Amino acid sequence: MADSRPEDAPSNWYVEHGIGEARALLTVDGQIQAAKVLWPGELFAGQKLDTKLTSKHVGTRRGVVTTNAGQQLLVDHLPATITEGENLAVTVTRAAIAEKGRWKRAQARACEPGRPTEWLEGSHRVAGFASGCWEEIWHAAATGEVPFVGGTLVFSVTPAMTLIDVDGEGDGKALSLSAVPVIATWLRAFDLGGNIGIDFPSIGPKADRRAVDQALNAALSDWPHERTSMNGFGFVQIVSRLEGPSVLHRFATSRVGMCARFALRAAEQAQGTGPILLLRVHPALKAKLKPEWLEQLARRTGRKVRLEFNPALALETPSAQILLS
Repeated sequence: MADSRPEDAPSNWYVEHGIGEARALLTVDGQIQAAKVLWPGELFAGQKLDTKLTSKHVGTRRGVVTTNAGQQLLVDHLPATITEGENLAVTVTRAAIAEKGRWKRAQARACEPGRPTEWLEGSHRVAGFASGCWEEIWHAAATGEVPFVGGTLVFSVTPAMTLIDVDGEGDGKALSLSAVPVIATWLRAFDLGGNIGIDFPSIGPKADRRAVDQALNAALSDWPHERTSMNGFGFVQIVSRLEGPSVLHRFATSRVGMCARFALRAAEQAQGTGPILLLRVHPALKAKLKPEWLEQLARRTGRKVRLEFNPALALETPSAQILLS
């Protein structure tokens, strides 16, 4: 994976439309930079919608709008003269986000009416990503761990922020400097936003902390954000624009759903000759594997799907194979 994105480098989004989700990878000069996941029916940042103003907060330019599909969004920058019940074109600024114990509605801003926007407009649709490309990001998000020379980055999602723990042994400054480019890579790869805290090892001398700050500044120079300097305990806080749930957030709030979709992808990619597709998964995935998804899998592969449940399998490690009978 590339560590940074040159400003003049050609970039492209490639989208793989799977069963139960659309997956996208951003590449720059052939190197993967970022990943996104969209589930059916979800709104996404940049999407233009025709809505109706449901309620308007007194004395403000904020309110709630409802789409034709019944989805409600928080909206700001309302026209001063608009009244409840009127039609309003909006642009989604942040997708809805699920958190433990609560649901944060999508946010939007009033805009001029225009052509509806497709997800990642201008992207390239592909039949499938090259082997290993999606799996690397998916498994890193599933474990929440990314190794680097001398240590490991441990990602944890909380309602307040995403925490990155720089774990390792040895000199704190050297370990931190080794971690910086890997942090920069995976902030982009996981499509992280909002409040992000990085817990570096404690570094005593101010000059050493300044060196890490300078390295972090260089590594994130082309990534829009605001950041504090490292304090005496090795902590750095980053704030960047949050547009929707990251790949990490998907695992924090719907791990079984992520694993069910991954199992279907593994089954769809199974190689071999024969009329039967055998998919073995952990029993916990049974409720998430919708009948219509299995029917779609059968249509896509041209095979009869046989589903087996094995408690010895991990949620994240399905098994798929083609059988002659």
